Amino acid sequence: MSDPTSASAPDETATLTQVNQRGKPYQVEMQAWHNLLMRGQQQPVALPMQHHPFTLLRIVHADAQGEPLHKHPLWLLVMGQRRNELNLTEIYHAYARRYDLEHFFRFGKQKLLLVDFQTPETHREEAWWQLVQIAYAQLWLARQLVSLLPRPWERNLPTMQTRRISPTGVQRDFARIIRQLGTPAKPPKHRGNSPGRRQGTKLPPRPRQKVVVKSRLKASSP
Repeated sequence: MSDPTSASAPDETATLTQVNQRGKPYQVEMQAWHNLLMRGQQQPVALPMQHHPFTLLRIVHADAQGEPLHKHPLWLLVMGQRRNELNLTEIYHAYARRYDLEHFFRFGKQKLLLVDFQTPETHREEAWWQLVQIAYAQLWLARQLVSLLPRPWERNLPTMQTRRISPTGVQRDFARIIRQLGTPAKPPKHRGNSPGRRQGTKLPPRPRQKVVVKSRLKASSP
């Protein structure tokens, strides 16, 4: 991979033309080698990589004159039984969407309490993650309805001048939209104080779960 002269002729090539945020066009040159194998390992877990062929993809971004925009090319590896159903353009766009996912995880952890709900029940945690994703989707849908509420040090930023509101900016004015929409729920009624559990009630102990070690899980994931 570090020596281009040692590589064989690619099995498939494709070229894609795109425009960056500044309006300048650039080319995406893709080369693919199908059904390759890599050397496996025996420690700490046996990984028979000879049973897992993959597609190796080399991506080079070039300007209008054909000069590379980056010092090193981008290498991608596609594995799975249905890897041949994806063409080179679909693989490239699928990899580009990972940046949106990473921004979602960062925003969800910092602003939407994505990992702050602590529960030993897996189905409850999965339901909480779905609620956070719904909340994030609502912020995206409301991006054209909110008013700009920048901090004093954010008023002169280029993003504020072009009205490119981030999810954080949408969240600042989202309470006003919620108040305008209202709620179909009726106001709560006072029912008195709950008597609680009866005296002498003994609950069964919570079942013990096995501890998941991340290092072992990562090593055995392939």
